[in-house]
Amino acid sequence: MGHFGLSYIGLIYMLMIQIPNIIWARHMPQGYDPSGESKVLLVFERCGQVLCTITVLFFSDTNPHGLEPWLSWLVASALLMVLYEGFWLRYFRGGCTLRDFYRPFLGAPAPGAVLPVAAFLLLGIYGRLIWLVVASVILAIGHIGIHWQHQQTIRRES
Repeated sequence: MGHFGLSYIGLIYMLMIQIPNIIWARHMPQGYDPSGESKVLLVFERCGQVLCTITVLFFSDTNPHGLEPWLSWLVASALLMVLYEGFWLRYFRGGCTLRDFYRPFLGAPAPGAVLPVAAFLLLGIYGRLIWLVVASVILAIGHIGIHWQHQQTIRRES
């Protein structure tokens, strides 16, 4: 269930997510239009973002069950976050286009949505934090759903 306390891993993850998103706000792709996003998916996304942020930051990193069988979940989660940073590097170096933003990255579809959500889910499994797992699922419904909608719109317009 987790113990209250500052999570250093959570803090690092939040910085890895927030810094590129702040830069993205200044370099949005031309033609990006969030006005048609599903309000239901948007509610799931916002709730998931708030719940993930609170959970990942305020439950401590301590894994009282030992590292051996659980370390692979943490390593997999960290690798997904590294891939997420790679996605952003490709986007920023590629001219900040809608194509760069929504195309797969190393086999991950909708990488800007799938990679961080999956990383949070695996981090929740590693820490046995049911609240983070639930928050990740809520975030996945909204965030991945919205990205999928945008991809479908781009395909129709192409």
